[in-house]
Amino acid sequence: MMNLLIALQALKINKLRSGLTMLGIIIGVAAVIVMVAVGSGAQAKVKEQIAGLGSNLMILWPGSVTTTGVRGGTGTAQTLVEDDAWAVMRELPEIQVAAPTQRGSGQIVWGNTNWLAAIVGATPEYFEARDWSLVSGRMFEYGELSSSGKVAIIGQTVARELFGETDPIDQIIRVRGVPFTVIGLLEKKGQSMMGQDQDDIVVMPLSTARNKIFGALQGRIGRVSSIFIKARDGVDMKDAEDKVRDLLRQRHRLGLNTPDDFSLRNLTEILQAQEAASQVMSILLAAVASVSLLVGGIGIM
Repeated sequence: MMNLLIALQALKINKLRSGLTMLGIIIGVAAVIVMVAVGSGAQAKVKEQIAGLGSNLMILWPGSVTTTGVRGGTGTAQTLVEDDAWAVMRELPEIQVAAPTQRGSGQIVWGNTNWLAAIVGATPEYFEARDWSLVSGRMFEYGELSSSGKVAIIGQTVARELFGETDPIDQIIRVRGVPFTVIGLLEKKGQSMMGQDQDDIVVMPLSTARNKIFGALQGRIGRVSSIFIKARDGVDMKDAEDKVRDLLRQRHRLGLNTPDDFSLRNLTEILQAQEAASQVMSILLAAVASVSLLVGGIGIM
């Protein structure tokens, strides 16, 4: 009790020093809490963005074209075909689905309202590969795929910008001037790792996109701009990636010393790398904040 009274008396005598010491401790503790929270939030955001693309997911893009000695970016060559996707599904038991796609952009019009959005031609497997469900309406069917049906499924951003509070289902929109019936509304995905709005999208049957929207702009019949590949749960993703690569090299008749004419990205590996980077950042932030706490503690002594 006597010690407590002595301490209180000392605090009264040294009010300024005591106040500054307490302020240092408070700031230090607050800094630790904030920095750790920022690091954890960054990790959660990375996981959310990658999960938004789909789980157990790999993405295939065509290779690059070399012109006058200069190599173009990924996707500048036309080396992937629709049959590559079917071969991956047919020959690799580790793979659940493979979805070929063609992608572009264009003006979407409803009444007097218009909006520029991404246009994706895909097969029904696309939604399963990306773990993408509907809020309302229905998916397009294989019959609509084979008949190039003019049906479309839209993302949340397109629905908001075109329709506002109006129900988009069964409405007629024009995609690059071609009329389509909206049959489905996708759930919200948010931004991708590259900062793109994944909900700013119109999805239609692959055959429809090829025959009625993109035409010659997407190259020869059968060529695709990407293939989304979803592995089965419990499968080793690195092993599945190696098998997909080996199959594609065999199908494209690439020699032993010939580089891949495609690009294959395993999103699980990207997630692990991003998580490792986020953990390092969290540790560094916590260390910096701890210095503030230490400085405040030194003041007590």
